[in-house]
Amino acid sequence: MQSNTKNTQLSRLAVIFSLFVGVILMEFETPTEYVFGYLYTGPILLTNSWFGGIATFQATLIAVSLTMLNLFWPAGEVIKTSTFASRAIAAMALIVTGVLSDRLRRSQEAIALTRAKLESQEELVKLREDFASTLTHDLKTPLLGAIETIKAFQQEKFGTVSPTQQQVLDTMARSHKTSLQLLETLLDIYRNDTEGLKLDLVAVDLTELAQEVASSLIGLAANRRVHLAVSYGDSDWRRALWVQGDALQLQRVLNNLLVNAINHSRRGERVEVVLEGQASYQVVKILDTGAGIGIEQFPYLFERFYQGHSQRQAKGSGLGLYLSRQIIEAHGGIIWAENRVPSGAMFAFKLPVYPFQSLSV
Repeated sequence: MQSNTKNTQLSRLAVIFSLFVGVILMEFETPTEYVFGYLYTGPILLTNSWFGGIATFQATLIAVSLTMLNLFWPAGEVIKTSTFASRAIAAMALIVTGVLSDRLRRSQEAIALTRAKLESQEELVKLREDFASTLTHDLKTPLLGAIETIKAFQQEKFGTVSPTQQQVLDTMARSHKTSLQLLETLLDIYRNDTEGLKLDLVAVDLTELAQEVASSLIGLAANRRVHLAVSYGDSDWRRALWVQGDALQLQRVLNNLLVNAINHSRRGERVEVVLEGQASYQVVKILDTGAGIGIEQFPYLFERFYQGHSQRQAKGSGLGLYLSRQIIEAHGGIIWAENRVPSGAMFAFKLPVYPFQSLSV
């Protein structure tokens, strides 16, 4: 290997030397007013490409010296001002060539190094995500087994269960189901990031969907002493809000936003789902009367694993809002958050109106 490298370097030196000799012959075998020094740019560029900065400086210095030397040697010719100026310009051009070629080489090396670092980081990120996805998937099996076992105990398949034991089993079941839900959310997020979110698009009435989700969360709201309501903006009448979407995915968004609002509300406060139809969009707003959102948190609310640190935030995985953003953006919609006056927060999203208005009955 070292022998091959040495042979390659010698071959390159021979090429550069030959080019120098060729230009020297043309320079010194012709009258002084004929300037061939510009041709030294060839060996200078090759030297920069093959041997680096120091060799480029040396080659440039030799080229400039030979170009100016031809003014005085061979002796006997009268040095004209125009000839001196031409050779001075050629010398400056050679210097500029040497400097710029060296800078270009350094820039290319920096770009190559940056690209290598980025590729390394991308590979590391992919490796981490593959590991997390595999681990998350593998953890589902023991969790499902534990849930089924707890269910069998609750059904007294292994003997009589006292009321106290039943309460403990209920707590264990809820805890395992929460963990399973978190694992499934993680799997969905990793899958969406790598493969994209696949939607089963049909006509969906957001009003009906919101009422179903709100009804399923009445128990959670009651446990936290939070009043949960659904309204229709400026209208007192129920109206359909049709969109083209994946009902299951949109249900997850509504569930995430409502659970978020309920968990971040104090006892006696109110969480309201407001449904509004606009000309081009159907809008869903989740309103609460809690502590609001810190201004510094807004840029990060919908980022993966982000957990705020204000009084409003409860313990969580920081995945619900990120998954909600994935789903809404996949539907061509927009999701956002803002503070309310005098207190509270609003999480909202809007989706394009379903094109067939005849369905809005």
